Amino acid sequence: MIACLCVSALLSSLLLGSPGSAHAPAEGARSEKVLHLPMRSAGPGSLDPIMGSTVYDNRACVKVYEQLLQYKYLKRPYELEPLLLAKMPTSDDGLTWHFELLRGVRFQDDPCFEGGKGRELTTDDVFYSFKRFVDPENELKNWWLLKDTIVGLDEYKDEQTARVEAGKAFDYSAPVEGFEKQDDYHFTIRLKEPSYSFLWKLPMFQFSIVPHEAVEHYGKQFARHPVGTGPFLLESWVENKSLTYVKSPTYHGSTFPTEWMPGDEELGIEQAAGKPLPFVDRVEITMFVQENPMWLEFLSGKLDYTQVPAENYLEAFHKRSRRLKKDFKERGIVSHAVPLLDFIFRAFNMEDPIVGGYSAKARKLRQAIALATDLYEFNSTFYNNTNIIYDGMIPPGLDGYPPDGKGPVSWLDHDVERAKALLAEAGYPGGKGLPVLDYYVSRSGNIPEQAELFKRQLSKIGIRLNVRTLNFAQLIETINRKKATLFSFAWSSDYPDGENNLALFYGPNESPGSNHFNYKNAEFDALYEKIKSMGPSPERTALYEKMRDMVMRDTPFIGSMARTRFYVVNPWLRNYKPDETFYNWVKYMDVDESRRP
Repeated sequence: MIACLCVSALLSSLLLGSPGSAHAPAEGARSEKVLHLPMRSAGPGSLDPIMGSTVYDNRACVKVYEQLLQYKYLKRPYELEPLLLAKMPTSDDGLTWHFELLRGVRFQDDPCFEGGKGRELTTDDVFYSFKRFVDPENELKNWWLLKDTIVGLDEYKDEQTARVEAGKAFDYSAPVEGFEKQDDYHFTIRLKEPSYSFLWKLPMFQFSIVPHEAVEHYGKQFARHPVGTGPFLLESWVENKSLTYVKSPTYHGSTFPTEWMPGDEELGIEQAAGKPLPFVDRVEITMFVQENPMWLEFLSGKLDYTQVPAENYLEAFHKRSRRLKKDFKERGIVSHAVPLLDFIFRAFNMEDPIVGGYSAKARKLRQAIALATDLYEFNSTFYNNTNIIYDGMIPPGLDGYPPDGKGPVSWLDHDVERAKALLAEAGYPGGKGLPVLDYYVSRSGNIPEQAELFKRQLSKIGIRLNVRTLNFAQLIETINRKKATLFSFAWSSDYPDGENNLALFYGPNESPGSNHFNYKNAEFDALYEKIKSMGPSPERTALYEKMRDMVMRDTPFIGSMARTRFYVVNPWLRNYKPDETFYNWVKYMDVDESRRP
């Protein structure tokens, strides 16, 4: 944990600001509206949507790119609405879905187009973007999202893979049986079986619509040169430091929503209702590997909002009431508590020769480690007891979450003596004979400190860890290559359905897909294939619970926790309703530059 720099002593002066500070702009310098936002990481790995997998990739991509559908910005529970479509897709049988594109949507001007002028988006762009999921050049890391979903797409993948392996080029012009084009604006997609999650996947940033001209023109550099239909253009990307976007002059002009939830009026949204988007001219994102500098930047007025770091939580909030403190309120700062669809865990690589496998010995080793782990100490030490601790992989608020968080198969009760007994039954009494285990973690935030606590907890039963800290991109690469024995990770649900979390344990989704555990269970896989076509029902919930408990018996992870994220927002930022299920909310944000310090 980095030094606190006596933040509490600085708090009053930072909040009050200084009219003579270097941050004060020169006269006339605020003709533009500029958002100053934080990104709590070293940044994205790629701005090519098909190569993305992290929330940082997501946040970076959705300013430039758009999808067929999006979440309604202000509605809760979540609802979908058209984005690049003229209306919501329709289907009579859940198998054949009919789509109509919004007319007049143009890709952003870019040298990849003839004359440098972006052309109109058409049906062909949708099919091209979907076909990119199966191109081996794109590492197939997001293929799990469409595998066994669309008629003919799996066969197309196999045919094109064979072409590439034979030294031929991937053929994007070859037909896919389930893609049917009526004209440039109308098309149908036929599914193999009804899929409740299909429409919920379409707002995901990996389903962004991209032009083939940009992919072909920039090649590998397309990952750093995005070209989409979205409200902003990428101006610059300084590795590990910043991302800067500018308003797109050719944006098709969606509008601010005219429906919202009770209480949203406090965001000042009534003045924005129905107005064209986006409101701001520039978006400047600063990356912070460590949280304390981010917090200080917010306090000095250099950031429009921030997540409250756990170590600074009590500076901003009263411990018992969790209400914002007086000195923040007097400055006009407001706070938001955002419960996350969160699955925080420590994972075992089930293909590892020591901790992996399905023998009684391997299970008992993993269960011993789980019982030696005290999640309540983590919650108290690093999260101010604001996390929800629960069994399984399905977070609070979704079908399949166990009542009160505790399931019939549970490893939540910290029990050192039982852990020692299981370790001995696994053939490692007191840890003897067990090699040092490599434990891979990100070096951002307080994750290294959390790793040291985990190391101390396991040492009580004789297990030794070698903590290996990597930057986030290196961690992802190590996991995708199945080289991490034991690692710390978190999954935020892509859409509000427990099926998304159960997909993390579906065998065919093994790394580099979403199944980073490399968990394989034929019975689980058969049940997963069954639930994919089921809508919400008591029968489906019962299957979710059965699958959850099945995984818990095999213990491929230690967990779980779900966070509540606390945001504080400076008074000049308008229309901001924090959320971490989707990230295209920047286009809705506005700023009153006259109120900046």
